[in-house]
Amino acid sequence: MNDGTRSEGPPADVPVPTGPSGPAGTRGRTAVVIGGGLAGITAALALADAGVSVTLLEGRPRLGGLAFSFQRGGLTVDNGQHVYLRCCTAYRWFLDRIEGAALAPLQDRLDVPVLDVTRPEGRRLGRLRRDPLPVPLHLGRSLATYPHLSLAERARVGRAALALKGLDLADPALDAQDFGSWLTAHGQSARAVEALWDLVGVATLNAVAGDASLGLAAMVFKTGLLSDPGAADIGWAHVPLGELHDRLARKALDSAGVRTEVRTRVTSVSTNENGIWSVQVPGETHLADTVVLAVAQREAHDLLPDGALDAPEDLLAIGTAPILNVHVVYDRKVLDAPFVAALGTPVQWVFDRTDASGLREGQYLALSQSAAQDEIDTPVATLRERYLPELERLLPGARRAAVQDFFVTRERTATFAPTPGVGRLRPGARTKAPGLYLAGAWTATGWPATMESAVRSGVNAADAALAALGRPRPRALFDVEEAA
Repeated sequence: MNDGTRSEGPPADVPVPTGPSGPAGTRGRTAVVIGGGLAGITAALALADAGVSVTLLEGRPRLGGLAFSFQRGGLTVDNGQHVYLRCCTAYRWFLDRIEGAALAPLQDRLDVPVLDVTRPEGRRLGRLRRDPLPVPLHLGRSLATYPHLSLAERARVGRAALALKGLDLADPALDAQDFGSWLTAHGQSARAVEALWDLVGVATLNAVAGDASLGLAAMVFKTGLLSDPGAADIGWAHVPLGELHDRLARKALDSAGVRTEVRTRVTSVSTNENGIWSVQVPGETHLADTVVLAVAQREAHDLLPDGALDAPEDLLAIGTAPILNVHVVYDRKVLDAPFVAALGTPVQWVFDRTDASGLREGQYLALSQSAAQDEIDTPVATLRERYLPELERLLPGARRAAVQDFFVTRERTATFAPTPGVGRLRPGARTKAPGLYLAGAWTATGWPATMESAVRSGVNAADAALAALGRPRPRALFDVEEAA
């Protein structure tokens, strides 16, 4: 097992080749995976399971990418709330592969409490939940009784859903359109967009409907709500994310024989006339037959050798979108549900993270604020003044509770921006440089920037690399084509 430290050897300023022409000799095939997020971990596991000798390099002191945990006093804090759906079959495979599925269970059946605080008579609770009926009847009763829309709005939502179900996700024209305009053209009121379409879409796409590609939005709603009755059942980690994406992932990598180095920043990637790749880190050179770049798109752009992509500038044209996370610790319980969505308030989704954080007394709530361009740089004091009164409007128990702690985490480049036209910018796993592959949620997986997309991209990169290396695909590896 390698925890990122290196044993005594040559001075740090003397490059030490490792791999096919270094001390490891020429046994078998070798790969270097650059980036220890979900995409990189997946690619490394898949390659190692196929018998490839793999080194995983991560610049941070931990694995997990942007889905990680840290310590704050006695709390274990996730940088932000991450959920997945039953239709996220690749991420579910990943959880099984690292033996973490039991720690991130799914709901038995979709059930989302939605609180509206705009009513003159006070708060009103509605629910989005499914019945054990075939699509689209599984949501029929929930939509028919959803109190946050008028009867006419509910009927128009049903018609729009059927129209959405009829869209062909393979049609490239969908990528060029925005979802908001499509909704307007299909009779959706501003209230319907707020109370239903954006309620789901902002959380999954990290963009409001008017800023989102119709292709990606259609994919989310068709797959999550209109494909299978249980597709939208929600799952989330009941332990800190670091337990899954760092500790258990590293254990799985170690068991697979992957050499993992953290705190190791790659400075360059190049190939020689024999097709051997050289990955440079401070004080060391890794040599390999295959390299997987599983880093953010801008970092990938900077590391790509000349000629690897026809239009490398496309990577820089893929925008980013922020997520703001507001964390509040109360001296008592103020929320009785595991989570709640909100309308008529800046608050979007609130999650109870008390047990996962290790808090012994009181309650710890995490607010996940997607598409947070207007607030991502707002000072903590201003956010406190804004969100504490909103939580009191939303949760009456908060009015009697004392705030023990209030802090903020910011991911300024949390996801790629799912803007119209982004689909043509997203590259596939293969590059024009033999032996070099791309992975990351921003690559062409067909999914928005989710944990599901990250895992699928790692599988895509590993599949492409194994085909080129002439190695058989591991039998237990997730099958992207079969599950698509």
